[in-house]
Amino acid sequence: MTTTHDTDIGLSRNWAMSLIDGVRTRIEQIRVYRQTVRALSELSDRDLRDLGLSRAMIRSVAKEAALAV
Repeated sequence: MTTTHDTDIGLSRNWAMSLIDGVRTRIEQIRVYRQTVRALSELSDRDLRDLGLSRAMIRSVAKEAALAV
């Protein structure tokens, strides 16, 4: 028989795991964002143009990559 206390512990555990998963995802998103900004910033203007990008677009492209995680 499941008691209210057991249910509360299960809900708390699920909540904690969801919180931890969210933090892990956010950390990964930050890592991908920084890595993308770094990689694109190292390219020449010509290389960026070949990719259809400009320097002004680097942050938005990095944000898009990070949100895809």
